[in-house]
Amino acid sequence: MPKLTETYLKRVPNVETGVRKYWDTEVRGFGLFVGKKAKTFYYQRDIGGRTTRKLIGRHPVISAEAARQAAKAMELEFSRGVGRSFEIGPPTLLDALEVYLARPRLRSENHKENLRGIFHNHLGDWLKLRLDEIDRRMVVQRHAKLADRPSLANHLFRAFRTVWNHARRTCQLPEPPTIAIEWHEEEVNAPIIEDLAEWRRQVDALDNPIHAAFYRFILFTGFRKAEALTLRWRDVHADHIYLPMTKNGRAFDLPIGEIHHEILAPLRELRREWVFPSPKAASGHLANPARIDWSPHAHRRTFATVAVEAGVLEEIVGRLINHTPQTITGARYVKPSLDALRPAMGAASSELIRRIRGGI
Repeated sequence: MPKLTETYLKRVPNVETGVRKYWDTEVRGFGLFVGKKAKTFYYQRDIGGRTTRKLIGRHPVISAEAARQAAKAMELEFSRGVGRSFEIGPPTLLDALEVYLARPRLRSENHKENLRGIFHNHLGDWLKLRLDEIDRRMVVQRHAKLADRPSLANHLFRAFRTVWNHARRTCQLPEPPTIAIEWHEEEVNAPIIEDLAEWRRQVDALDNPIHAAFYRFILFTGFRKAEALTLRWRDVHADHIYLPMTKNGRAFDLPIGEIHHEILAPLRELRREWVFPSPKAASGHLANPARIDWSPHAHRRTFATVAVEAGVLEEIVGRLINHTPQTITGARYVKPSLDALRPAMGAASSELIRRIRGGI
């Protein structure tokens, strides 16, 4: 290992990807981390079986000798026993992500897995970096690299910002580097099912009746795809359906009527745990329904649109599709009962039936 001097630093090349670490031969825990653009000094020790790290500064803003003296001061502090309360530096991006995802009320498992997936797929080379090693330049460049998929780029870095801000609650971090991002304009593409007579023709033509029932069910409930696919019979009751966990982290009850029982009646005869079973799937439930011209989410938008056009207040439609109210009053105080929502569900269902039968 080298002694970290100004002369040595001049010979150390930057790396194309990742981070290369150099440890000083004289001061234990004094290290230089070299990235694509930056060379950064740190002091690192293992405390209680956990590696902790303190940022000293970046070269040449801080010289090698000044960084060495700072590291010696930290080493002395540690040797005097102060190291027992040695400040734990910012976590790695991976650790920060997992702590954030471990929040007990954080949406559904499906949402968590989706978030893990986009971080691993698009920020995989950052996961082992400490948060304070990820700067504005890196964030701006990676966001720009995904410019051909603007919605993905924006979604990824909004999630990154959320994880960063959650980590700030327990460690010293500046404002998130996403402040430097010029967010992409996103084309709004939110189709609904305009021709419900054609929708009926396509659904009726499906070979598998379970798939057909799935599409009818999500149209008449506004359920998200995952909510419907993972629905168990134990949660289907005479007058409502109970979802123990939803995307927004809350349980949800939806009033149902005669049309919903008509859709589900043929499936009850299968006597399975899942409402939409699939013997071939490891999970036991349907995972990939046969495709038709409209996505499952288009069914959800259609349910909401038809309900509004049937005269249901937009706020009540939000309750039916389990959207989180945007006001404090709506979110914390207003808790409409199932009976209060039942007329709205009836109006939406009646209008859907009318349109499917060719009423417009």
